[in-house]
Amino acid sequence: MIEIKVPELAESISEGTIAQWMIKVGEQVNKGDIVVELETDKVNLEINTEHAGFLTKVLKEPGDTVEVGEVIAILEENAVAETSETAFSEPQKEEVLPQPNNQPIQGFPGTEHPIASPAARKYAREMGIDLNEVKSNDPLGRIRPHDFKAQPQVPAVEPKVEKSKPAAKTGTEFNKPVERVKMSRRRQTIAKRLVEVQQTAAMLTTFNEVDMSAIMDLRKKRKDMFYEKHNTRLGFMSFFTKAVVSALKQFPLLNAEIQGDEIIVKKFYDIGIAVAAPEGLVVPVVRDANTLNFAEIEREINELGKKARDNALALKDLQGGTFTITNGGVFGSLMSTPILNSPQVGILGMHKIQLRPVAIDAERMENRPMMYIALSYDHRIVDGREAVSFLALVKDLLEDPQSLLLEG
Repeated sequence: MIEIKVPELAESISEGTIAQWMIKVGEQVNKGDIVVELETDKVNLEINTEHAGFLTKVLKEPGDTVEVGEVIAILEENAVAETSETAFSEPQKEEVLPQPNNQPIQGFPGTEHPIASPAARKYAREMGIDLNEVKSNDPLGRIRPHDFKAQPQVPAVEPKVEKSKPAAKTGTEFNKPVERVKMSRRRQTIAKRLVEVQQTAAMLTTFNEVDMSAIMDLRKKRKDMFYEKHNTRLGFMSFFTKAVVSALKQFPLLNAEIQGDEIIVKKFYDIGIAVAAPEGLVVPVVRDANTLNFAEIEREINELGKKARDNALALKDLQGGTFTITNGGVFGSLMSTPILNSPQVGILGMHKIQLRPVAIDAERMENRPMMYIALSYDHRIVDGREAVSFLALVKDLLEDPQSLLLEG
């Protein structure tokens, strides 16, 4: 008997939720096969078996919470596969059991507990059939799955109907149709963390707007050459990432975090890019963004975004991060107040580019592609002057993209 246990997940993760079993009871597995998918607070992980054999027992069902080191299934190296899928196929070669002596053997006809194969017992439990009422074709009385063919597939004993007590009210009652959906572990974690941030951080948001004309003109002029040279498209995110890194160098407290009564100012720039994945919001990290050029940033963001959509992010893709950028504009958001990604103390929100009339001088007005940008920050260590100045610098850098290109 081999126990399948929940392996060590990560330093900050001690439990998870069974998402789905990749094999069924009775199926054969080889060493290294994926047997179960585990949902954690951050990503879904696949657990492989280190042994070959047959899965004979599952101890935890989808939706159950499990801890590191907990046994979740049993594997037998020398078990015989006999599943419900083969239960009604051709009868297998009958076993020849030794003839009993004069002493009665428990489990044979006429005894209290009939002998039956594991698959037969499983089927009987599922269908509510009393094995004592199943007629066996085996000379020695062993009940096999094909013996159920002629049996009525109804419970042998009527289940007792007990009057249930009124359930305690746990939420709002409705007199119209509703659907209750259990929150996934990741959604529960997102909800918990967002509430914690608002309860623990002194969060404020400051706004500004960016004239995107220069960036859009530059992209239009260089996009084909850029793609031919780097085999990736020149998007907006690389400009914003470059601008944020430059501004963080001048306002380092926005690249810090609080630990107890200390401020940890980080001298590296790992920029988180918020992505709306199918399982919920995730923030993969572009490492050492200050050392990357535009093409490298674009490739990294594209790769992380694809992994997020495919639910293929690893824990290392999400851990750390010193500052976050989130783009609600891709969904049409005109303005919002982003929530901090704890323990970070700053997050920049991008929004929809929209033509708006802009005063060029006292005499002229022009329609320009404008974007509102928002900086949410932790007022415990970042003062308003620094936050406003940071956002103003980001605006200036984006409106003069040539200065960003000079940085590589």
